[in-house]
Amino acid sequence: MSRTIRRAVARLIWAVTGYRMRSEPAPTRPTVFIGAPHTSNTDFFLMLAIAFDMDLDVRFLIKDSWFKGPMARIMRSLGGIPVDRKDPASIVDEILAAVGRGEEFHLVVTPEGTRGAGSGYWKSGFYRIALKAGFPVTLGYVDGVARVAGIGPSIELTGDVRADMDVIREFYKDKSGVKPANRVEPRLHSEEEGA
Repeated sequence: MSRTIRRAVARLIWAVTGYRMRSEPAPTRPTVFIGAPHTSNTDFFLMLAIAFDMDLDVRFLIKDSWFKGPMARIMRSLGGIPVDRKDPASIVDEILAAVGRGEEFHLVVTPEGTRGAGSGYWKSGFYRIALKAGFPVTLGYVDGVARVAGIGPSIELTGDVRADMDVIREFYKDKSGVKPANRVEPRLHSEEEGA
């Protein structure tokens, strides 16, 4: 898809959703983007608008049920990577293998998983991928109260899960998501395991 078409699609998404983009400069090297709070399917379109507006080559993890019939081709052309929910850990190895082959892209992950139906914890795949690949984590967001979406700072993970998540929590503390009632506080199981 040409840059002109991508920009036109982004403008259409901003117009239809009523959101606007507010963002720090795009990362200059591959990164793991967190898409949060993930509270609605609208988040997907806002993520595309951000990527298209900033001319970013993104891949995103999405449940494999989106890869059936004609949707499979569309999802792949947009950068979708199917995730088998019965074996989500295998995706970490797949992503790391792509990085090892020298592929350069920004990986978008929604660590809350299914919008609001989770256990109250974020999934840790984004953290494991970023740490093992040596990627920074870029904090992408949706704020339904302010009607803005964009990307915040990129952070380098230290390996101290609690300290890293404290930084992430601080950034997301005032971000509501499209449906604030579905928001999940940024927290990983491994923070409590290490306590």
